[in-house]
Amino acid sequence: MSLVLYIVVPCYNEEEVLAETTKRLTAKLDSLCQSGVIADTSRIMYVNDGSKDRTWEMIEEYFESNKYVTGISLSRNRGHQNALLAGLMTAKEYADVVISMDADLQDDIDAIDKFVEEYNNGAEIVYGVRSSRKKDSFFKRHTALAFYRLMARMGVDLVYNHADYRLMSKRAIEELSGFREVNLFLRGLIPMLGFKTATVEYERDKRFAGESKYPLKKMIYFAIDGITSCSIRPIRLITLFGFIIFLISIVMLIYIIRGHLLGGTIQGWTTQVVLTCFFGGFQIMSIGVVGEYVGKIYLETKDRPRFIISETKVK
Repeated sequence: MSLVLYIVVPCYNEEEVLAETTKRLTAKLDSLCQSGVIADTSRIMYVNDGSKDRTWEMIEEYFESNKYVTGISLSRNRGHQNALLAGLMTAKEYADVVISMDADLQDDIDAIDKFVEEYNNGAEIVYGVRSSRKKDSFFKRHTALAFYRLMARMGVDLVYNHADYRLMSKRAIEELSGFREVNLFLRGLIPMLGFKTATVEYERDKRFAGESKYPLKKMIYFAIDGITSCSIRPIRLITLFGFIIFLISIVMLIYIIRGHLLGGTIQGWTTQVVLTCFFGGFQIMSIGVVGEYVGKIYLETKDRPRFIISETKVK
């Protein structure tokens, strides 16, 4: 029996690229079906993440005219990670394997063949990994490198140069459904599953059309969410730093007492002001880090749904 493959594509205001994305993915599924690699019940599943343009209307049109296209629409914008999760949880009911990718055509569609091949070789999860970043701008290339290094140092287990282009088996997605946290960072959660994995390298292209949905501001928030969702190392670093400051303060106290007993004049007004400002700023920053974790605990305890599907177009 042939493999049923679903390709989950989160969409937010993607009307400029959706026609070309549908054309290329349809051609790829056609090719794989004709060669007998996948079953003809394989589908493209678009996830409309509360788009404000014609994205959902276009998905509905393709649903009627293209046998491969299915779709779900979220009741409002929930963010890329929640939209992706909604697609995975829906697609697993119909598919043996699910590949997730972005709608902007930066991910190499031809890599899908290798994904399926690695799955047939026993991998439950196959990561799409960029072979290089030569096409990125200087700023993008170095900020991405800093992102992966920071996440590694903060204790988050990531696959280097991997975003959300991956294949997951039905079994792996079933296990992922057991992770109930509201604050999602799938790049950090999926490696925790522990199944056999493989990687497929590919060359990432420039965005086909439209604007990036991840400007610098969102990337910073994404990094913060990733760290605080998957690691408590920042809090431990604050504790360690506080302990070091405590030791330094004991040394300084001994130095001051010694100077006083020897009749010397202790200089240090400027030093006092600088240290006061430094430690005041550090305390506020520390409270902010702790507050970030407390805020996440607050959201988790509410146990609100991570997404709500308002419409479904499934064949």
